[in-house]
Formats: sequence, C-alpha cells, structure tokens
Amino acid sequence: MARILIVEDEHRIASFIGKGLRAEGHTAVAVADGLTGLEHAMSGDFDLVVLDIGLPQIDGFDVLDQLRSQGSRVPVIVLTARDSVTDTVSALEGGADDYMSKPFRFAELSARIRLRLRQVPGTGEGRPETIAAGQVRLDLRTRRATVAGKEHDLSAREFALAEMFLTNPGQVLSREQLLDHVWGLDFDPGSNVVDVYVGYLRKKFGADSISTARGMGYRFNG
Repeated sequence: MARILIVEDEHRIASFIGKGLRAEGHTAVAVADGLTGLEHAMSGDFDLVVLDIGLPQIDGFDVLDQLRSQGSRVPVIVLTARDSVTDTVSALEGGADDYMSKPFRFAELSARIRLRLRQVPGTGEGRPETIAAGQVRLDLRTRRATVAGKEHDLSAREFALAEMFLTNPGQVLSREQLLDHVWGLDFDPGSNVVDVYVGYLRKKFGADSISTARGMGYRFNG
C-alpha cells in the first residue's frame, strides 16, 4: 500500500487519520509543524501528503508553495478548518490536488486518497480495484457489492462500513473504530447507528456474515 505523510498540529485529528490509514494497510507518518512537514515531503519517501493549513513555524500554504517551487509533484490533499472560497482557490492554484474542510468523515478522505494514488505511477497501477473476503466482493470503482454472484447497491456509509470489515476479516472491530472510520470526528459514542448499519449489511451479505462480539464490537466472517 502507500506511504502517506500527515502534516497536522492537532494531535486528535492526526491520530484519527493515521489510525484509519493504517487500518487500510497504508504506512502513515504524522508531523506537527510546517518546517518538519516540508522536510519530510521533500524527502521522496511519501506517495501522498495530507496537509493542514494552520500550522506552526510556516503554514500549509508556504509548505505547498515551497514543495511546488522545488519541483515536487507529490499529491497533496489540503485539510483545513478554513472553508472560504478564497482559501480553496488559493490552495488549488498553489498546487494542491484536492481540498477538504474540517470536520470531515474518514470514509470521504479515504476515497479521495485512493483517487489521487491511482493517478501516481507505481501506486495506482496494479492496485486492486476490488477487495473480497468469503463470498463478498466489493468493487471500489462502482461501489457495489457482489455476494455469491448477486449484486447489491450500497449507500456511501454502507460501502465504507463494508470496506472496513473486508479489509479486516476475522478481526473484532469496536463500535468506536467503526464510528471513527465511517462517521468521522463528530460522532456520538452513545449512538446505535453502527448497530443499525450492521443490520443493513447483514440483510445484504447474510445474517451470519457479521457476528457480534458481546461487549467488544463486530467481526466480519465472510
């Protein structure tokens, strides 16, 4: 999988992104200031950079400007609390490949990362466009599931939840992990939304496809 640099000074957000990326099989490295981020991004060791704008020492716009002026073409997804049109245009005109505003859902960030990586020689070509476990296969392009030869359409959140299960078959995933991945930073830990969506997937994948680990979470059986 890919090597991804996270340049973000808010520890909670950097940890949230890194945990999600590692769960998908990527290598994630986080740094908390602009100068260190620029040094790492220029090293050539990373396939993509997730870059905050409001950073100590030098901000994300300066990091982006220096990256591009020094010839680096590493894909950059700008991630920031600033959501004005001016900031968006500045980031894109400065060489960013994509732009997301906080708060965000990890599933959306993950989809954008996959899209950018597919455009990078050596990371996109040959990367699987489907993932499978047991009788379930997910098509990452059409976002459809095939179960024992029968196709099912999935909503965006059903797909993100299914993708999390299929990339971690047999592993118990806590409700908190699943909430983080699919519903993002602004989730209610007391919500039963995970249970509801697991129920939706069981109807499509089979009642025994996802088992409940009482007091712990859920396990995908295939």
